Amino acid sequence: MGISVDLNSDMGEGFGPWTMGDDAALLQIVSSANVACGFHAGDADTMAETMATAVKNGVGIGAHPGFDDLRGFGRHRMDVPVKTLANQIKYQVGAAQAMARAAGGSVRHLKLHGALSNMASADADLARACYEAALEVAPDIIIMGLAATAMEQVVRGLGCRWAGEIFADRAYNADGTLVDRRLPGAMIHDAGEAAARMVAMVKAGAILTADGSVLKTRIDTICVHGDSAEAVEIARGVRGGLEAAGITVEAFSGEPL
Repeated sequence: MGISVDLNSDMGEGFGPWTMGDDAALLQIVSSANVACGFHAGDADTMAETMATAVKNGVGIGAHPGFDDLRGFGRHRMDVPVKTLANQIKYQVGAAQAMARAAGGSVRHLKLHGALSNMASADADLARACYEAALEVAPDIIIMGLAATAMEQVVRGLGCRWAGEIFADRAYNADGTLVDRRLPGAMIHDAGEAAARMVAMVKAGAILTADGSVLKTRIDTICVHGDSAEAVEIARGVRGGLEAAGITVEAFSGEPL
């Protein structure tokens, strides 16, 4: 049986007259789309357009909730009371469900955004609060999270559906978390380099970190950030590299761990 992997991108992150990323082009390359829900980015019109295009192209739709941080694009670390954060997750998932249904599709997965995701990857209690809130609204939703982190351990305990994610355009710390964007080498901008890294990781069934560590883990999906200038080039390069290596690109099944 051959190897397969999903390719996802964060999108729908424009707001009003401001656009971010070439969603239309990415939706011709990826197999899953994580759509902003209006808190860190996105609005009703952007969600509607993005989701309609995803449905048209047969791309799986995911809710992409983040902190209530439009000014900081969800990248400011915030201390939000657990009850409030849980309600904010429910609110954003509900909005995504409504907009997806109106577009003729449905929300199949959830992926936390930005600072919230980074914090939850190291804080099991935070991850659990977010995931339990989402599951309360959508019991069958697939949790997409950073493979080999606290997110994965929380999902094991919850027994819910899971898609372990790695990043094509980010470097990794030895513990499986992402290298801080402010540090040199944190971002990968070359499509060829990104493709080679992803082929190597998928074939190894492991995250290969910046210090040479090998973290064995289930890899279900690869993310290309949609807000970078070279996003489309990297997505196209990664997909081409995977397929050239005999790896099929298709939506994940979301099997429990």
